[in-house]
Order: sequence, then C-alpha cells, then structure tokens
Amino acid sequence: IWVLSLCLVWVQNGVGVHSSSPTEESQPYRTGFHFQPPKNWINDPNGPMYFNGVYHLFYQYNPYGPLWGNISWGHSISYDLVNWFLLEPALSPKEPYDINGCLSGSATILPGPRPIILYTGQDVNNSQVQNLAFPKNLSDPLLKERIKWSGNPLLTPVDDIKAGQFRDPSTAWMGPDGKWRIVIGSEIDGHGTALLYRSTNGTKWTRSKKPLHFSNKTGMWECPDFYPVSNGDKKGLDTSVQGNNTLHALKVSFNSREYYVIGTYDPVKDQFSVVSNDFMVSNTQFQYDYGRYYASKSFYDSVNQRRVLWGWVNEGDSESDAVKKGWSGLQSFPRSIWLSNNRKQLVQWPVDEIRKLRTKQVKITNRELAAGELLKIPSITASQADVEVSFSLTNLSEIELIDSEVVDPQLLCAQKNVSISGKFGPFGMLILASKNLTEQTAVFFRVFKGPNKFLVLMCSDQSRSSIAQEVDKSIYGAFLDLDPLHKKIPLRSLIDHSIVESFGGEGIACITPRVYPKLAINEQAELYVFNNGTQSVTMSTLNAWSMKRAQIVPIG
Repeated sequence: IWVLSLCLVWVQNGVGVHSSSPTEESQPYRTGFHFQPPKNWINDPNGPMYFNGVYHLFYQYNPYGPLWGNISWGHSISYDLVNWFLLEPALSPKEPYDINGCLSGSATILPGPRPIILYTGQDVNNSQVQNLAFPKNLSDPLLKERIKWSGNPLLTPVDDIKAGQFRDPSTAWMGPDGKWRIVIGSEIDGHGTALLYRSTNGTKWTRSKKPLHFSNKTGMWECPDFYPVSNGDKKGLDTSVQGNNTLHALKVSFNSREYYVIGTYDPVKDQFSVVSNDFMVSNTQFQYDYGRYYASKSFYDSVNQRRVLWGWVNEGDSESDAVKKGWSGLQSFPRSIWLSNNRKQLVQWPVDEIRKLRTKQVKITNRELAAGELLKIPSITASQADVEVSFSLTNLSEIELIDSEVVDPQLLCAQKNVSISGKFGPFGMLILASKNLTEQTAVFFRVFKGPNKFLVLMCSDQSRSSIAQEVDKSIYGAFLDLDPLHKKIPLRSLIDHSIVESFGGEGIACITPRVYPKLAINEQAELYVFNNGTQSVTMSTLNAWSMKRAQIVPIG
C-alpha cells in the first residue's frame, strides 16, 4: 500500500535481516508466535501462496531500518504456518519502474504450474505502475530468487486514473472465456473503485469498461481481495472457482479498516452484486477485524482446502520507540476464513497448526461468577498464551434497550467501559494485567435487547493497558450476531506480549489491539476472568495454554 505517512522515510544503515533476536528482558514487546523478522520495518502481507509443499509469505519490508522506507518485498517460507525460515528480500527497488518502492501485490499460480507476482512499483516519477516478476528457477524448492519481467511496467496510470491512486493488484482468477482477471485499487471521480483488467497470458492486460465494483460513499480503495466462498461448509475455494453454490467476498482497505461485502458474481458479464449493505465508512459495517488490523491478503491453501488470511498489525507506540526497539510491525497469526452459516458474514479462526505451540494447560468448567467477582487463572504464562472461555446466561429480563442499527459499537464500548456495571456485563477477561491491576487489557461482553432480538456487544478496552503515556490506548467494539438466550457466548484470545487477537462468537467478530504494559510484562503478567455485572454469569468452560515460541530463523 501507499503508506499515509510518507514523510517518515528514513534509512538506518547496517541492520540486516539475519541479525540475532533480542532477549525477552531487553525487548518485552517482541512476540513469541506472531511473525516478525528480527529487526526493521514490516507492513502489508504480500503474495502469500502454497506451492510445491511450501508456504510462502512475502511482506513489505525495509531492510535498513525500523521506519517506513526503502520498501522491498521480504520473503519467508514455512512448512506449517507456525515456524518460519527467513530468506533474502524477493524484490528490491532498483529499476526505474520501482525505484521508489516495491509496493503491495499478489501471487497467482498459472498453469504449469508457474507462480507469478504482480506488484505495484513507485517509479522514478513517483507514479504507481503495475509490474510482473517470476521465479528465476522453478526447480528451487524455496523459490529464493525472482526475475523482473523485461516488459515492465505492465500497466501505467492513464486517462482518469491518478498517478498516486493505482495500486495493489489482486490474485488473478480465470473466467469461463479462459481469460485471467485482476482488480486494482483506485479512486475514480472521488469514488473508491476496484478496477477490472483481463489477460490471456498474464503479461498483457486490458482494462474493462466497467469496474468490478465501486462506492460513492468512500475514498481510495487499497489492497482489494476478491474470492469465492463455499455456501454450506468451512472449505476454502480456489480463486477461480465459480458455481451455483458459491458466493463471493470483496474486501478493500480504507479509513484504516478492512471492510468487506458478500455478493454474487456473474463471471460472464463480470458483474458483482452485493447481497446486503454496500461499502461505507461505518463501524457497523462488516470488517475483518475491528481493531488495529489492515492491508490483509488471503490465499487458497490447496493441500488443506482452506482459505488463509494474514493482516498487518502496526505499532501503537512512537517512532522513537521503533528506533529504540529496532523494529516495527507484526503480521497477525494466520486465520482460516469462511462463510458463516447464515450466509451474511465471514468467520475467522486461527489455523489449527497453532496447537503445536500449546504446552501447559489449565481447565475450569461450570464455574459461577458472582456479581463483581474476579478470578485469577493460575499456572500459565499469561504473557504468551492461548485462552478459550465460554459464558452462559439465564433469566435475560429487564435488559437495557438499544438500537444496533444506529449505535456505533466502538463508541458504546467507550461509553460503557469495563468499570461501568450493567445487568449482564461487563464480563470477560483481564489480559496482560499487573499484580495490582494498575495495568490491564479488558476483553469483555455486554448483553442488550434490540428491537427484535438480544444483542451481544464485544469490547476490547485498552484504556488501562499501560502506565506509559505516549502509546495508543484505543477502545474497540463490535456487535455479535448471537442469541445469548439459547447459545453460549464464546471468546478466544491469542495473547503475545504486545498483541491480543480476540475472536468473539467463535470468530464472527475479531478485535486486535497493540498494548505496551510497563508492569505486566513477561513473568509479571497475570490473567483473570471477571464479572462486573449486577447479575451472576456462568463460566461454562475455560481452557488456557501457555505457548511455546515459534521458530523464526534465517536460512543459509
């Protein structure tokens, strides 16, 4: 993507990808099982793919320092999506068509099979152009080296396309006419737009007269992703699949959020029709994640028949903090993504391979939490944990009424934060808490009654996450489409030092903040389950695991 803070371009010489990892004591905010190189800046995940038994993750990367600049494509490979080998950068800004940055893009596996990369380059004139690269040696199982096509740039901003609003080509899909299609993010006449292009061979692309989709309620669209979702099961589909039993998801990035819509796609007419609400700038619209999560990219994992998603989770501390740490940015833990049973929204869940990192377990069942009760969860490493908990409620009467159609859940979470009691809620977890609770990240639920149904509000409250002053302490929120009278209210949180990925309602809403505690670090962090409502709730089950560190190491 075109990072908004271009004024941050900065170079620090001598910091390489193969530097050794810092210790937990000197770097309390480095994660244990989220992907990040040992040093330097990273942002968007790019071109993820599974090819010949190997997972490839590319990502925006500054090889020379911890702030944005010198944007290259970092490259790492894995056999399990958990442990990673770091390779040398796959793309570096060296040519006239990408000298000012190898920006975001995607990978497509053409027949052969032959993987190609389409990416945006910032050229010598600071125009955004589209380029092609492919492996130098297909017999190399790690695909270490790339060749940029001699015909670059493939596409340049012409006619109504502005030079700085033309980026992030999607994974290509094939239509029934045998032609490949991609979409590219843009803004035309003030409307966020997914420009559509077609090609017979992957090298010559022609713009369609009509975009795949646009919205007059948003600005520039970045990082578009377009893919089919199976109607009826959790299996992922190859990007080129079309059929009567599929719907399609279109995701675009704007307003620092990842918005998506579900619709039907006519591959003959190349028409995408949204089933429900279209794109708009609203916290009530469906988002991949309602926290600090952006510029995501998905791919089809053919060996496990699933669609896997990554997102960039940026920092909430200062540039000077990044310089002191020597690094900035994380990738979310990879998530499987599929269509919900009601066909209205997408569901996300950490990939199953995360289980191999679980070690010591604590299990609690059928524990009533009285009004005002706080229960410490012992014997796990609370700064690096995987926690699943579910709550059940009874006698849902005389609950506060709200209208979810007009209420912003993020504002509601801020107004009714963890310290404000309701009848049912807040109840949930205090994460990365210090011993005296001076620091705490609260992830919790509240239950309301809407005009026609109960409403479950999920909040992630970072207002007391750190005694440090110059860090982000936003409060995030989302509504869960879940009936608390007949179903339990589940919550899962991946806790990893400075990131908390929470999945509410078994993945129908996700919230990811960054936190920077000063007291609740490493072995000093504690975990609690709490109920600050006036009515008791039942903690049906709790399973918490300490997590091992993932191996993220250089390869020769």
